[in-house]
Amino acid sequence: MLCISKMESTLFYFHRNNISSFAIINYIYRTNIIKTRKPMLTDSEIVTLMQDNEVLNASLELKKEFLRAEAQFLDIGDDDFVSLMLLAPSVGIALANGSISLFEELSLNKKARFLSRGSYFLKKDPIVHGLKYLVKHFDQWEERCYAFVKAVMLSTLNKNKFVYAALTNPESTTGDLSQDILNAPYILVKFISFMFLEEEDDLLNASMISEVELKKVQEIGEKLGLGEMPLFKLFYDSFELKKEGEGGFLS
Repeated sequence: MLCISKMESTLFYFHRNNISSFAIINYIYRTNIIKTRKPMLTDSEIVTLMQDNEVLNASLELKKEFLRAEAQFLDIGDDDFVSLMLLAPSVGIALANGSISLFEELSLNKKARFLSRGSYFLKKDPIVHGLKYLVKHFDQWEERCYAFVKAVMLSTLNKNKFVYAALTNPESTTGDLSQDILNAPYILVKFISFMFLEEEDDLLNASMISEVELKKVQEIGEKLGLGEMPLFKLFYDSFELKKEGEGGFLS
């Protein structure tokens, strides 16, 4: 995915010249050093989720809390706010080691970029601007973010009671993650890949992760209500542990 030699020389130049990380991200996307593939969730799908009254009401309540704490986000739209909250699991895993690396920052910003409605390269894109705040104050918002994301997923998946019952049935999987992903509801696959992976097609391939990050994936999955789904357990078990010093989540 990375053109390593060009990436390394570019990062060295930016570091030597004290150039901001936002400028690095901007340059990388404009020059396609990191190849961008199709997004795991789109802004149009977020708008569709917002048509659910339960999702809309939950987002408005949490947004009120957010704005009471930080009036600087008064201009963030409802759909952009939902997009920001859906980034919380990725932020939580990236922070599992105590800090976010440049590559993890690039990956988070790539997700934000895909969800931005054409305004990513503006000086203050609402999602990217909100993401910077969320990373810095994540300990204050983590649990509330997860509770909201859980509400969004349950509201969406519960539209069809038979589908939700099948998802939580211990006998609902074949034991083959690839086959079960293909049989799973479209939106559940979107949620899992967006929140826990860098690319959607990584779901069909074993991903490398550190032990502390894997524990965080399990913890977040439980808080989101995914722990009771056999499909999520298969997904969790598909990760391969990185050796010490091999880098972190999304790197």
